Amino acid sequence: MRILLVEDDQMIGAAVSIALRDAAYAVDWVQDGDAASSVLSLGEHQAVLLDLGLPKRDGLEVLRRLRQNGDTVPVIIITARDSLEDRIKGLDYGSDDYLIKPFDVSELLARLRAVIRRKGGQATPQLSNGTVTLDPSSREAIRGQTVVQLSAKEFSLLHALLLRPGAILARGELEERIYGWNEEVESNAIDFLIHAVRKKLGAGVIKNIRGAGWMVEKSA
Repeated sequence: MRILLVEDDQMIGAAVSIALRDAAYAVDWVQDGDAASSVLSLGEHQAVLLDLGLPKRDGLEVLRRLRQNGDTVPVIIITARDSLEDRIKGLDYGSDDYLIKPFDVSELLARLRAVIRRKGGQATPQLSNGTVTLDPSSREAIRGQTVVQLSAKEFSLLHALLLRPGAILARGELEERIYGWNEEVESNAIDFLIHAVRKKLGAGVIKNIRGAGWMVEKSA
């Protein structure tokens, strides 16, 4: 799951970036409104954490243009602007949630999981295809009587596949969801992660579609 963080405060940006990576998200960080709009036009991210008081272009303007372009990517506003008027504007302009600084990172992560879950049409916090179940809050995977703890990257891989059971994801698509801009990706990184997940949960949990990519099966 790839997140765009739009935050001009160095300390907050660094702290949130670390927390996101520790929670198994790939994170890309930009620090002004123009850069945010440019990056968002590429459609590479599954959620956005958006500050409002940004250089070059205000966060509300970034959000307004994003929604005018028909982009429905989940957006959580993270800001020190705590007036009722600002909160109403943020929600009316199309944000999915509004979190006032200072905030606890654990709350931010819970809200992020919630907006991603709503976007995916999930009523419960867990993802499942009927064979394997993934718990984003604990980073545990369950298959039958087997319960295992996944590494951050293993979780990201399985999460990407379970969001779309039955869909084949190519190597490049998986890399985009698992790794941020500044992370070096080895040529066999995806193969290594798939091997690790299969070792923990069984060979059949992830199917290889020769020449196309990988998938998890839909519920029977």
